[in-house]
Amino acid sequence: MARYFNGKEIELLAPAGTFEIFEAVVQAPCDAVYFGGPSLNMRLIRKGYNFSYEEIVKAITIAHDLGKKAYITVNNLLSETDVEEAKDYLRFLESAAPDALIVQDFAVLALVQELGITIPMHASVMMNVHNLEMIRALQEMGVTRAVTSREMDLQTARLLQEKSGIELEYFIHGDMCSVHGANCYFSSQVFGMSSNRGKCLKPCRWDYRVKKDGHVYPTEYPLAVKDMYMYEHLPELIESGVMSFKIEGRMRDKEFMLMLVNAYGDALDRYLADPVGFERAKDSNELYENRKRDFFTAYAFGNPGLSYINRRYEGTGKFYSTGKVFSTPTEERELSQDRVGMLRERLAKVNRPAGTVAERGQLAVRVNNMVQAQVALEASVDYLYLSGDVFEPDKPFTKADICRLGELKGKTKLILGLPRMMREIHFSQYDQLFAAGPLPIDGVLATNVGAIRRYKDAGYPLVGDVSLNVFNHVAADLYARLGLDRVTLSPELTMEDLSSVTERSNLPLEAVVHGSPALMYMDLDLYENTEVLQPIAEEDNHYVDNSVLVLMTDKGENPVYRDQHGRCHLMFAKELNLLPLMKELKEAGVSSFRIEGATYKPEQLRDILAVYRQALDELESCGELFAGMKPNYAGYTLGALQF
Repeated sequence: MARYFNGKEIELLAPAGTFEIFEAVVQAPCDAVYFGGPSLNMRLIRKGYNFSYEEIVKAITIAHDLGKKAYITVNNLLSETDVEEAKDYLRFLESAAPDALIVQDFAVLALVQELGITIPMHASVMMNVHNLEMIRALQEMGVTRAVTSREMDLQTARLLQEKSGIELEYFIHGDMCSVHGANCYFSSQVFGMSSNRGKCLKPCRWDYRVKKDGHVYPTEYPLAVKDMYMYEHLPELIESGVMSFKIEGRMRDKEFMLMLVNAYGDALDRYLADPVGFERAKDSNELYENRKRDFFTAYAFGNPGLSYINRRYEGTGKFYSTGKVFSTPTEERELSQDRVGMLRERLAKVNRPAGTVAERGQLAVRVNNMVQAQVALEASVDYLYLSGDVFEPDKPFTKADICRLGELKGKTKLILGLPRMMREIHFSQYDQLFAAGPLPIDGVLATNVGAIRRYKDAGYPLVGDVSLNVFNHVAADLYARLGLDRVTLSPELTMEDLSSVTERSNLPLEAVVHGSPALMYMDLDLYENTEVLQPIAEEDNHYVDNSVLVLMTDKGENPVYRDQHGRCHLMFAKELNLLPLMKELKEAGVSSFRIEGATYKPEQLRDILAVYRQALDELESCGELFAGMKPNYAGYTLGALQF
């Protein structure tokens, strides 16, 4: 089965969570079906779902006999223990011959090349593909299709498709997320259940209140977005150059999925048969009557703002088909000395190759403004990162600021950070900045693979930021081949995962050891709530200035900072502190220790840097130094290392 519009193929892509659902859905009017195997995919949280090896082979045969395609999801991040399993799994899939693999981890792309796998690769939505340079980098690694970032509008999709020629896949219906793909670490930090590894417990659907300027606002579910609904906009999708129309729902039941596939299949066929006389809303009542949440078009036609937030059907936090609760508001775990002891013992067992442990640990800090930068220089940090996403009310670092810091930096290496999300306009801006003449910087902090591709020959060393989600040595080694001198480890690494990746990676490694890193990174402007809603109570913030918006539950409050691009960063409620582990981390192979300093007052940052500088100079004193520290926020946490 195949559909065409003006000679261009159009694909309706349906999900299947179980083989039974697949058998029904593949007979419906879809062109392709995607599903996962027994491991290494993004739907591992629900028991009884996903396919066995035997079912994968059967499903591919059935699809091909019907003239349809079958795609396999291998789309979570791989731990070190997953790498060997992934090799065996990829060899099996090569023999099973699906039509494509949907992947997130760059390690999978590396393994595909290493093993000579010939199956086409599709970039998962979790790769967060959002610019032309990313697409070109992926094409060079063998990717033939990209699922676009959820935040991509159709005009941008059309531009990127025309310039790259890549196949684009776009979510047209189903459960969506308020956070950029692979940029949500909340579930892993609170529950040890990584959203990037298929186990998200959905803290985005908790009941929060917004608080700012001493006022509490009645927001109820400020992160809970509506379901995607593009049924009435199929013509615009086709016109945008989107080739594959993707329905979300690998955890939905058979009857629900059949309803969706039948409705969208019929609508597509009606449009292809008579585009001029196409009735957009025909038979849409059934979709509305059976919706799980209210509908919206998400970012397809621009930033939707607060109109994207669900209100009618939200707040249950349930699988609608089973009634099982995802999660309820839960406090971040307090730093545990017992856990510190366990971590020390485990890290001490890491066997690094001779000559790969740095003689001296390096101190790095990311700053938000010139005052913080000057504090960092006074502390003689080794690496000073100038943030590419500057939190309001501070302004972005100017060229004059960079030149001034270049005059003051001394032995400190000055690293220019790039924005986490880079549209085409951002590349143009940084192209102009770099082309104007050599900057007094010693490197660039790269946030996405597109930035690596664009600036690897710009004359500055490249450091990989947290957003690259380096979870294993295979991905780290690939980034090294792409041009990185150093990578920052994923903040989601648990004790075993951290120990394993440090043991096997040859690339210099950096770890975030202190501060308030972002748990969620989103286009959704939470500050807008305070502009359109009337307050219902008065209450001061407990740990940050009242000018900072916080999301609060009865378990605590998380600060939210808005950057110069209008994007929001939801932070830890507690303060990450790995000071007690510095000695063991260094001996395990971490060479650079980063402080996320953007949210601190200058005097707070000065004290923190002094402690960590002393700790790196006197590693045996880390425990004593930690005993003398007092948290600036709600307490201390080990983050994902607590699990």
